[in-house]
Amino acid sequence: MALPLSLRDLVVPGADGPLLQVPALDLTAGALLGIRGPSGAGKTTLLHAIAGLRERATGRVLWGETDLLALSAEARARFRACHMGMIFQDFLLFDELGAGANAALAAMFRPRPERAALRARATEVLDHLGLPATARPVASFSGGERQRVGIARALASDAPVLLADEPTAALHRAAAEALTGDLLRLVREGGRSLIAVSHDEALLARMDRVLTLEGGRITDDSRGVGG
Repeated sequence: MALPLSLRDLVVPGADGPLLQVPALDLTAGALLGIRGPSGAGKTTLLHAIAGLRERATGRVLWGETDLLALSAEARARFRACHMGMIFQDFLLFDELGAGANAALAAMFRPRPERAALRARATEVLDHLGLPATARPVASFSGGERQRVGIARALASDAPVLLADEPTAALHRAAAEALTGDLLRLVREGGRSLIAVSHDEALLARMDRVLTLEGGRITDDSRGVGG
């Protein structure tokens, strides 16, 4: 089940002042949120803060009833493992492994009774994304194929929240549009929340809501086509 997000007085400090300041932000469960802004605006900092990856952040990051900033580093890691899937711009795949092994990577860290189900979900999501769970090393895959494997890995754990950092940046236009369509379809069908940092206006236009960041602050909050 997707979780609502509530930020209150979130501040991420930097060497020369705050990198990010968000007095208040609320996101309903199952919503699709895009984050845009120039380089250095604080987009990835915000994504990392709401994932509990910024140790020095202050304020409140509430996912449902859980305040990530009130948890220990170990407890935040457990929360991410149970509730969040991460999609990275540079894929972060193991090149020597195939699509199926990469997509099911989280099974290595799950209790034994849960592993078969996670591997089955990984295969199913790859199929939905048009990729076989082949043993052919992903080093030979195209950029679009590699990003699809990364998305399958994020979805295979059945996480209710997906966080994506420039998911289409490495792709040409046609591949980006195809990937966007598949990603949003799977997110909506699963009732998941998606928060995506992106410069891709075509992707942002299909989100429910889009934030613009400048200088670590939200300067615009608008509705997308999906909203």
